[in-house]
Amino acid sequence: MKPNVIVIHAQDNVAIALEDIPEGGDVVMPGKRVFPAREKIPYSHKVACEDIPAGGVVRKYGEPIGRASALLPKGSWVHIHNLDTEEAGS
Repeated sequence: MKPNVIVIHAQDNVAIALEDIPEGGDVVMPGKRVFPAREKIPYSHKVACEDIPAGGVVRKYGEPIGRASALLPKGSWVHIHNLDTEEAGS
């Protein structure tokens, strides 16, 4: 299977969708790790690569970009509805 997401930095806990991924569809990571999308992941949006607890730091580019406003199970769409960017550097 060809990867359909990209991980920008080794410390990231989100990946970026290279195509629309339907709910229940395979998220195929580089290195062939596969898990289901818990909801639709639009092209170029973030998907959680691991469980991120409520209040946990979300990392992209190897840097904190915000905190999870609720539990983000692996395969969740990560976007403004569940990401608090007010505390990005915390």
